Amino acid sequence: MKLVTYRKGSCYSLGAVVGDYVVDLKAATGAGSMLQLLDMGEEGLAKAREAEAKALEKVESGETQGLIKLGEAKLAAPIPRTRKNIVCLGLNYAEHVKEGSHGDLPEHPVFFTKSPTAITGPYDPVVYNRAVEKLDYEVELAFVIGRKGKYIPKDEALDYVAGYMVFQDISARKLQRQHLQWFRGKSQDTFAPMGPYLVTSDEVPDPGNLDIRCKVNGVTRQDSNTRNLIFDIPTIISTISNGITLEPGDVFATGTPSGVGAAHPLGLLKVGDIIESTVEGLGVMRNPVVGEE
Repeated sequence: MKLVTYRKGSCYSLGAVVGDYVVDLKAATGAGSMLQLLDMGEEGLAKAREAEAKALEKVESGETQGLIKLGEAKLAAPIPRTRKNIVCLGLNYAEHVKEGSHGDLPEHPVFFTKSPTAITGPYDPVVYNRAVEKLDYEVELAFVIGRKGKYIPKDEALDYVAGYMVFQDISARKLQRQHLQWFRGKSQDTFAPMGPYLVTSDEVPDPGNLDIRCKVNGVTRQDSNTRNLIFDIPTIISTISNGITLEPGDVFATGTPSGVGAAHPLGLLKVGDIIESTVEGLGVMRNPVVGEE
């Protein structure tokens, strides 16, 4: 399934994509948000799949009353506000390590976090605010935990993943280096676009072999594949869950490939740029860069 969160007036609602339409899932599942649905586990997902199947029958018969046209749905981030900080991986593609002159490849995963208040939607603006200099892009594959777990072995790790998303780890390079750690430079408001869908894990048979790209103003800046991850998703989950409980709705971003603005001939982001981020099978995000009002 392609699960979405969309704006409904001043509120959010939960849906699933069915062809060119969205079916609302609240009545069928009892869940009013993605977090509530994930908390329900397999029972909630089964109800969502049943609603998706019924909606598909309607669409195929030409009966679309009660469905929303996907092009008219105002998609938000699948999880507009996480319960915890987003956990991210730094230096997780060898070519990215080289382009940043970071020395040898890391022996262990490099973790950092982004604030939940950084989350924004797949088509919403990234704000180049007055606290920021040297704004950069980093396309990433993100995954969302679907089951509570601790001390998770690698061979069971993917069973704990509810689904996958496209993610942009927008970064303020000067702040990132100024503070000798990455939280402030990574957590400015709007610095975590994600979506457009949460694609359930049954539709992503091999998350370790997905093409991943970022374009700025239509020009490809990053172009790689998740098979080039230094630490794959099972390793990430097994490592972080060693003493830390993972819970449904926890979001992880797996790191960015080479081609970031700080090392690219075309340089960093500026106001007016359009960032286009995609991961194979997971959709495309388009985020304009705007100045702070």
